[in-house]
Amino acid sequence: MTTAESSTAGAPHGRYPAGQGSARARDLHLTDSVRSARQDARAQGGQSGQWMPYLPASGSPYCPPEVDPSALVWAETVAPGGYTHKVLARGTRLRFDDPTGDACAHLLLFNALEPIERLNVADTQKIPWQAYLGQNHPLLSGDGRVLAVVSGDSSGRHDAFCGTTTDAWNERKYGDARPEGPSPSGRGLFLKAAAKHGLSRRDLPPGVSFFQGVRVESDGTLGWQGSAGPGTHVELIAEMPLLVLVANVAHPLDPRPGYVVGPLRVHAWRGAPTGPGEPRFTATPELHRAYLNTVDYCEARGL
Repeated sequence: MTTAESSTAGAPHGRYPAGQGSARARDLHLTDSVRSARQDARAQGGQSGQWMPYLPASGSPYCPPEVDPSALVWAETVAPGGYTHKVLARGTRLRFDDPTGDACAHLLLFNALEPIERLNVADTQKIPWQAYLGQNHPLLSGDGRVLAVVSGDSSGRHDAFCGTTTDAWNERKYGDARPEGPSPSGRGLFLKAAAKHGLSRRDLPPGVSFFQGVRVESDGTLGWQGSAGPGTHVELIAEMPLLVLVANVAHPLDPRPGYVVGPLRVHAWRGAPTGPGEPRFTATPELHRAYLNTVDYCEARGL
């Protein structure tokens, strides 16, 4: 396990070099004049960090197997307690990897053309007659369209019941929920990601999460399953143009007393949406109707 792949129960963001606080980090930078500040800033350009986007995406050191690096449009390692966001074209393949077994990818999806259309978790469970996320499970909007579909899953440990953590929850459990603190809430990070796309608190629906499983017990309570272990992945197909928001934070039902979460790898590459000739398109009457709604919307917009 490399340093970049270790889980954390402390300050998660990796903002400063190991063993150094903000004061020590400042000592490493020469900013006593404009010229020094400029030279210092430019000197940082060639450096890499534990958690970062890879630019260009084709330069990712973790390109998924059997994917042509030149097809990558997004490559990033998200910090424990970090977040990311991206607008993706219809047909894009999106993959999440959990290298340590402690990542928890909380996900919100929006129609990138009209963000008022967004993930509807109730319909995502109700329409397929299946409450548990897995292979071929559609992620549906409230307008009866397929925003994305789970096209690959080696984990099987996911959650469409609990949503993400709130400030109140994290303050009670960990004593801190600030986005820049040691135990940021998923809700707080989603707010930051949403703001970068002109969205606000009222635009954020409940979401789903991958890699930390929850099941409903016979008495109706929610049972924590946890992770399937390191090295698992989930793949999605963007069936519509998507705005993707991701918060990599501890799951609200995680029983461990510390804020434990590992890094999350994200890759996306060019592809095609599910077509009428594929078995998934007509797998059930409900899914068929959702795909017809999706194709109708996209074709009317020339997508």
